[in-house]
Formats: sequence, structure tokens, C-alpha cells
Amino acid sequence: MSEARIMTLHPSGKQGVNILKSKYDQVRAFILDKIRQHGEPSFDELTDMATEELAPKFDGKVIWYIGTVKLDLEARKEIERVPKTSPHRLRLCS
Repeated sequence: MSEARIMTLHPSGKQGVNILKSKYDQVRAFILDKIRQHGEPSFDELTDMATEELAPKFDGKVIWYIGTVKLDLEARKEIERVPKTSPHRLRLCS
């Protein structure tokens, strides 16, 4: 039996990608946890943390998954970009 998959969303309505739900859940939990811990981390800070903490035990390109799941969470209104920040910072939607 094949592993469950999820079709991601994109905040600007572009085509999402079909990824393993287990990887989606792992990366989603990581992103939400880091935003809760660090307030408004930049995307660069988030990818640095992911490279350090997830990459050694993650099967796949962790930065690609971080970007893909981040866009999905924006589309689902779970997180948002902080306006007028460069590089863009992320926060939980209220």
C-alpha cells in the first residue's frame, strides 16, 4: 500500500505539488514550532535552522520542502509574510 500524499496549495493560485503527507507534516510542525519560538523569523533564518536541525535526518532536499510547505501554509492562512520586510519575515496569522 502506498503512503498517503497531500497536494499543496500556493498563495497566488499557482499549481501546488503532490508530496508525502509524512514529510509535509514533519516540515509543517517544524515551521510552526520555529515561528512560535522565534516570533518573526526571516525565511533565511528558517532555512538555516532547517538545514541544521532537519537535514541530517531528513530524506530529501530540506530547503525545497521548507519553501513548498511555507507557501502552502501561507495559502491556508496559517502563516503570513510580515509586510515591508526584506528578506521577508514570517508570523502566525491571528
